[in-house]
Amino acid sequence: MYDPLVNAHPGVGLPHSASYWVDTAGTAPQDDGPVSGAMDVEVAIIGAGYTGLSCALHLAREHGIHAVVLEANQVAWGCSGRNGSFARISGGRVPLSELIERYGASTAKAYFEEMSAGLNTVRGLIREGQIECDAQPDGVFKVASHAGHVAALKREVSLYNDVLSYGARFVDEAQVHGVHSGAEAFGALYMPDGFSMHPLKLAWGIQRLAREAGAKVHVASPVTDWHSDNGRHRLVTPGGVVTARRVVVATNGYTSGALNKATAGRVLPVHSQIIVTRPLTADEKRQSLAGSECMFDTRNLLSYYRRLPDDRILFGGRSAITGRDAENPRHRQNLHDALCRKFPALQGIEVDYNWGGWVAVSENSLPFICRVPGLDNVFSGGGYAGSGVSFSVQTGKRLAQMVAGDEQPTGIDFLHQSPRRFPFQPFLRIGQRMAYAWYRFKDAQ
Repeated sequence: MYDPLVNAHPGVGLPHSASYWVDTAGTAPQDDGPVSGAMDVEVAIIGAGYTGLSCALHLAREHGIHAVVLEANQVAWGCSGRNGSFARISGGRVPLSELIERYGASTAKAYFEEMSAGLNTVRGLIREGQIECDAQPDGVFKVASHAGHVAALKREVSLYNDVLSYGARFVDEAQVHGVHSGAEAFGALYMPDGFSMHPLKLAWGIQRLAREAGAKVHVASPVTDWHSDNGRHRLVTPGGVVTARRVVVATNGYTSGALNKATAGRVLPVHSQIIVTRPLTADEKRQSLAGSECMFDTRNLLSYYRRLPDDRILFGGRSAITGRDAENPRHRQNLHDALCRKFPALQGIEVDYNWGGWVAVSENSLPFICRVPGLDNVFSGGGYAGSGVSFSVQTGKRLAQMVAGDEQPTGIDFLHQSPRRFPFQPFLRIGQRMAYAWYRFKDAQ
């Protein structure tokens, strides 16, 4: 499997990895094929996931700039086509209490409002573009996997209510069992905003809108070399060279250290894996997930899950440390065991799909929308930590504003600071192994 810390680029024109999403997405919309020959453009965007496609769309719609998007393999080949399908008020992995402690209540509220705006941006694109992406009714549950987590969830609800003026509420154990039967459900924090959908259909819908607005989307065109001189950037692909005055790096967890020294080491790629079961019987639905709400738990190595429209269960979580180990069957088995631990009625249920991909964690565990230091007119966004379906689309919109000349399109300073490089980079994965071992120990208590 492609590993951003090992491989120079993700490949050239590779098909999507096998997944439930690929099997149920239908036919991909038209793209512009691989780059062929020399091309001189105003803006080049590297990466055709949610961030890159949204940036291209908003540049065309709101600023009259027709960008060229360069994708190594297929549109949404990375996390945008492989994710857990939750569009919610989220971004990064810093708890609300810590966010308030770090930056103060007013900044935390401004960031929450930006995340909320991101969810509304996604809703707007689905509605205006008539994107048929199987959007489900709203509802997000953060489920207490241990009785000892209930008090912390109640405190978190109070912060949402009192500091953010948002209508989260606590759902007690008896009530939560109406939507989450089985074990490991001792109560939940409920958020009324957030929904699940088909992530690949969403990406393809944004791609269609971007091209209709005038953007070009070139697949099978990884950037294999990058030279900058006198404010112009020469991006070499297997089929030709794209010379751009401005560049947006939108590769997030799939960013190779070989892409450019200026972007290297600023995110840690973390592998996330998903399984999808066979369709459930009516009795199995009653004893597991009766509704279609978004679910995730309070473990340190959390699980996220939902019931799909065809009555399968999608269940995901952290797995391998390296790409070389990603195909090890024990990771699939670990997810299956966790699923059955939560829902004993599903013990031994068949798994029809199993896949994974890279999410990106920044050094401060928060997203970024920034200029890349050391390069003229190069911008980057990412660091969603596996919670970026809606915020990546919003990031693309904000990057478009920056490319068009707005130096800081939000009032949230930390969002517009370039992420610091991780220290001791040769030892990152050793540290990750140690952290995972500690988290598993804590989760088992």
